[in-house]
Amino acid sequence: MDSFWAVLLLGLCALTVSEEPGATALHRVAVAGVSLALCLVLALRRRWPEKMLLLATAAGLAQLALNIQFNVYDLPMLVIVYTAASGTVRWASRFALVGGLAAPFLYWWRWPDTTSDSLTHAILNHAFAALPFFLAWVLGDRMRTRRAYWAQLEERATRLEKEREQQSKMAVAAERARIARELHDVVAHNVSVMVVQADGAAYVLDSSPETAKQALETISGTGRQALAEMRRLLGVLRSEEGAPAGGEYVPQPDLEQIEELVEQVRGAGLPVEYKIEGSARPLPSGVELTAYRIVQEALTNTRKHGGPDVGASVRLTYFDDGLGLLVEDDGRGAQHELYESGGADGMGHGLIGMRERVGMIGGTLDAGPRPGGGFRISVLLPAKPGR
Repeated sequence: MDSFWAVLLLGLCALTVSEEPGATALHRVAVAGVSLALCLVLALRRRWPEKMLLLATAAGLAQLALNIQFNVYDLPMLVIVYTAASGTVRWASRFALVGGLAAPFLYWWRWPDTTSDSLTHAILNHAFAALPFFLAWVLGDRMRTRRAYWAQLEERATRLEKEREQQSKMAVAAERARIARELHDVVAHNVSVMVVQADGAAYVLDSSPETAKQALETISGTGRQALAEMRRLLGVLRSEEGAPAGGEYVPQPDLEQIEELVEQVRGAGLPVEYKIEGSARPLPSGVELTAYRIVQEALTNTRKHGGPDVGASVRLTYFDDGLGLLVEDDGRGAQHELYESGGADGMGHGLIGMRERVGMIGGTLDAGPRPGGGFRISVLLPAKPGR
């Protein structure tokens, strides 16, 4: 488009030069050179605005030196002032403003107005001639500000979009970690109970059929409980994916179900002492679920690592500002490297999951060997979950 207007202006300049009366050949060549330079400024102003500004300045000085007065070929000077003001190079913008305001004074100095001797008339003529250059610069500077504003908005929108993507990825990772912890707790606890009962049933099948029958019933009940909890997790996933809720799911475990958990573990052959201190009261669901899962994991680890003839104790203490939880056993305990590194127990991540759960609600956890043998897990959970 700029090239089209440049060619059109070059044609008008050619008509003007050809119709100028009394002009010498040298003067026509000079006018043609200035016209060609200014048409080039119009055509290339977007590609090289600073260079074209300097070229327009040189063409203006050539007009002063070669006695070429103002004509239609000087219109690109207004355009290049606007272009320089709308760009990001500040020296070019200031140079265009000063040059545009100085051009009328240089013009009247080179070709003074002899028709009037009034100073007021001369000042008005200078101001009227400088006004188009000033307006062109103001319009260009406003366009530069507007472009910068839109560029800032686009950058901000891009940054917010990236932040939303990062937050979505973090939310997905956190949800996967939560589901992994839930699956670990469900599978590790219930399957270990089933394995222990199955081994016991196989051992006493011939000598004590009644004991074997009770072990099989425990296996059946534990398997149903595991399936119910798995259905709950899968139901949550389906509802999050937008599928219609097609049934009722098992509620998340709470403090009241710890007693049932202890009875289940006792039935599996692990003697457990359970004690509650303080005034029992409802706590946030996240706190109660965390306490339940810690007891579940701790008792599972006791069966895995405690050795033969091991006993355990579970104590809940209600404080004014939180809940204290202490799980101990008198077995041989886990290896030193396990609790020191965070708790990768074999192929699972028992103590790591405990620390993550407690950390999510702003609690504290202390796990390690117990004086005199065994293992101890001490947890303090706040009454209100925090970060």
